Amino acid sequence: MPRAPTYAGAVSTVLLTGFEPFADATVNPSAEAVHLAADLWEGPETLVTDVLPVSFAGAASRLRELIAMHSPDIVIASGLAGGRAAVGIERIAVNLADARIPDNDGAQPLDEPSIAGAPAAYFSTLPVKAIARAVAGAGIPVEVSHTAGTFVCNHAMFAALHEAASRPSMRAGFVHVPWADGQAEPSLPLESITQALLITVRTALDTRVDISSPGGALH
Repeated sequence: MPRAPTYAGAVSTVLLTGFEPFADATVNPSAEAVHLAADLWEGPETLVTDVLPVSFAGAASRLRELIAMHSPDIVIASGLAGGRAAVGIERIAVNLADARIPDNDGAQPLDEPSIAGAPAAYFSTLPVKAIARAVAGAGIPVEVSHTAGTFVCNHAMFAALHEAASRPSMRAGFVHVPWADGQAEPSLPLESITQALLITVRTALDTRVDISSPGGALH
């Protein structure tokens, strides 16, 4: 169930989500970090948290349900990117579901659109470079990432941005996190992953226009 602590005078609502475990994992650090972020959040804005199913159909459906329920100003989804050594602030979601492995429902779409008739891609409407700079300023390894993959994480990011396209007051984006220490390598302390998500929330709330700084990739 989502946790939605309300604070007096709150002016904004942020929806922050993680994902349940998938494949052979028993723990997903994105879910663990989201739970910790909910416990540590001090407001004054309202933070709503939830853990999404690793399911193409279920993740998109749950996101739409949460958005309809809470009318958030900002949606920040997060998920695991095993093999990455840094937190990835995703810049682009593509309209493509091409699953190398089945999702937790056993679905394995190949070369299908995430949403038929939708644009080929959406750019995050969060200040990705400002977020990356703020996370780096806390001493946490971070990068602006230009691919969220083609599995359920990308699908969820695309679904959130598709919803945002029809809600001018809502902004959305995605954060990929590494394994937490003790799960696999490379990894980061769970506390650092949690701090990165909290910094993402705070920076997204405080920054309407992204900074101008190098953030591209050579390959």
